Amino acid sequence: MWAALKSPPWIARIVAATGAMTILSALLPALHGRVDMVKTLLPDFAPAAATTGALATGTLLLVLSRPLRRGKFRAWLLTAVLSALTVVLHLVKGLDVEEAVVTTAMFVLLVSARPNFTARPDHRSLSRVLAVLLGGPVLATTLGWLWLALDADGQAPGTTQLDRVRHAFVGLVGITGPVQFVHPSDADHAAIALLTLGATVAGLLVLALTMPAGGPHPLTPEEDQQVRALLGCWGQVDSLSYFATRSDRSVIFSKSGKAAVTYRVVGSVSLAAGDPVGDPEAWAGAIDAWLCEAKSFGWVPAALGVGEVGATAFHRAGLDALELGDEAIVQVSDFSLEGRSMRGVRQAVSRCERAGLVVTCHRVRDLDEAMRSEIRVRAEEWRDGEVERGFSMALGRFVDPVDSDSLVVLCRDGDGVLRGLLNFVPWGPDGLSLDLMRRDRAAENGIVEHMVVGLWRACPELGVRRFSLNFAVFRSVFARGDRLGAGPVLRLWRSLLLTASRFWQIESLYRANAKYRPSWEPRFLCFARPGDLPRIGTAALRAEAFLVAPAWVQRVLARR
Repeated sequence: MWAALKSPPWIARIVAATGAMTILSALLPALHGRVDMVKTLLPDFAPAAATTGALATGTLLLVLSRPLRRGKFRAWLLTAVLSALTVVLHLVKGLDVEEAVVTTAMFVLLVSARPNFTARPDHRSLSRVLAVLLGGPVLATTLGWLWLALDADGQAPGTTQLDRVRHAFVGLVGITGPVQFVHPSDADHAAIALLTLGATVAGLLVLALTMPAGGPHPLTPEEDQQVRALLGCWGQVDSLSYFATRSDRSVIFSKSGKAAVTYRVVGSVSLAAGDPVGDPEAWAGAIDAWLCEAKSFGWVPAALGVGEVGATAFHRAGLDALELGDEAIVQVSDFSLEGRSMRGVRQAVSRCERAGLVVTCHRVRDLDEAMRSEIRVRAEEWRDGEVERGFSMALGRFVDPVDSDSLVVLCRDGDGVLRGLLNFVPWGPDGLSLDLMRRDRAAENGIVEHMVVGLWRACPELGVRRFSLNFAVFRSVFARGDRLGAGPVLRLWRSLLLTASRFWQIESLYRANAKYRPSWEPRFLCFARPGDLPRIGTAALRAEAFLVAPAWVQRVLARR
């Protein structure tokens, strides 16, 4: 039990509870008899200053509970110092012995738990500095207003809440506000208390600015070349390998340099995607290096969209695996338009051909600038939503000359107007993996099927033996849930997914892939602890751009 209490998650809970207790104690009126005893030993302003200091330290303890959960050493050190200070503040603000004893016990627990806090600090970021710079004064003003509102006995009659808010705000920098006090001593107490809050915000800003500038960084040109060299030798292993060249990913190599894991840090999650790149025999070294880095920073490790071979490698490194769904893969030699099951695809293709729609396939290196510009404009017009979604199975750039081996499938009408497009990235020397699918909503129904079949027909000339289509989440549930003999749990799970499909394209995406009768390859989510899944899920939604910040925040962060 004692060992469990010293673990980072339990320490974080205890610190958060102590912080909440400290804030509550500071906001509630002190016992007058105890305050009088303090004033006989210390200056009259000491209890007021200590009360505000307790408000500040209690708030900081709540804030620090989050990095403490991740085992951050700096958070532990700052918490230990604040705990010792809070003990003194509890005694000075009104001889609050009970709170002081609880905080002392927490301090002892913190000291004994020191070996469990070794994680390095996160790298400095503009978003964190802005959070302190903008959010700090707001929080400090709120706390100052609360204190003025709850301890209003010494204020002149007629003082409004707006006066208290303004007084709290300007008081953070030592300026006298509009609130009038009956006694000069009350005004001095308020000034000292608000200045203490302002100094706390300034201290937090200094801490944010002095964080180390190291940490993960997007792919450098040199790293990009290393990754591409690995893809040149081993790109055929995983259909998602080429997405490792996304510009927003970081990379960590094995000691031998023969394999690498590409990832992105989202919040407190180090989120890898797809299998490691490079020689499968060296994957273990790359995974170990990635896990060691995640542990050193206190990040939660997770790998999204991992294939079966990759999931086995991650599992051997100590991670668990959860099947997310299946990837649809079309083998060119096995695909055919014959048979009753392909009637819907045949009809769609025939309808498009009668409408005069023509499909062509082009390597990006063969496109001139005018055609590239046209494709980019149309793709932007047809995008669903304001943001470009995708992370684990999307490249994030389009018809870029650096992706010369990528393939664009175009569909034009009889007048030469572009009506639809597909973009595929290389999957080794003889495969393609779908990156982007766009169509004119006013175009003939069945245009996507027409483009897929057009690609299949061109594959022998292109030297392509297989191509990967979309990923179908929980595909097996839809495939088996309506069969004779399906159990009650599977049927219930299918019913829940059908309900969710009314809001998200879950079942429709599966049906859209199943019509081509592909082979299905499972994809997994790899994680360390089940308790991390909520954070991992949130990080994945953010990375895939299903959870996005407001536009103005994105513009600010883009300038980093």
